[in-house]
Amino acid sequence: MSLESVRGSYGARADEYVEAVGRIEHVAAPDLALVERWARRIEGPVLDVGCGPGQWTHHLAGLGTDVEGVDPVPELIERAQTAYPDQRYRVGRAESLGVDDGSLGGVLAWYSLIHTAPEQIGAALTELARCIRPGGGLALGFFTGPTLEPFEHAMTTAHYWPVDLLSSEVEGAGFAVTHTESRTDRPARSHGAILATRA
Repeated sequence: MSLESVRGSYGARADEYVEAVGRIEHVAAPDLALVERWARRIEGPVLDVGCGPGQWTHHLAGLGTDVEGVDPVPELIERAQTAYPDQRYRVGRAESLGVDDGSLGGVLAWYSLIHTAPEQIGAALTELARCIRPGGGLALGFFTGPTLEPFEHAMTTAHYWPVDLLSSEVEGAGFAVTHTESRTDRPARSHGAILATRA
């Protein structure tokens, strides 16, 4: 899926997206608890990659995390800056984050790689690994399923990833996977999460 397609789809429906899933209140309680535990263990700056309208960036800042939100969709960055003016946001993308090697304590990529084509996921994960210091952390949220396959997401094509397969991609990029989980309690699509440490 091209970056232009993702930008166009989300940009045109930014307000609809915010209303549907763009607030921290929309996050399932187990996911909120998982990310909070992860963030409290991170030492150093965190990038919220694919921050959308900024709800996670704002929430992590409230926990005391030094965090900046990055998203490829200018319309979502505008909404983040309006809703949470005390936090830092900028336009950027997972494949080119514009920070120094090893300068981050961690990256939160919560449902931000779901539109990345499978053949390009390694490049995105390698860029995240480049930016995170050894011992730093990565937290991924994604749609999971028994096979790697595309589906028609409300915005634009996304992918289901088997947890083991995406974990292998994460490890191939230079991380050690420390935790995986999946849940099927949601009405539409199954949720997956991976926590990993930069090797």
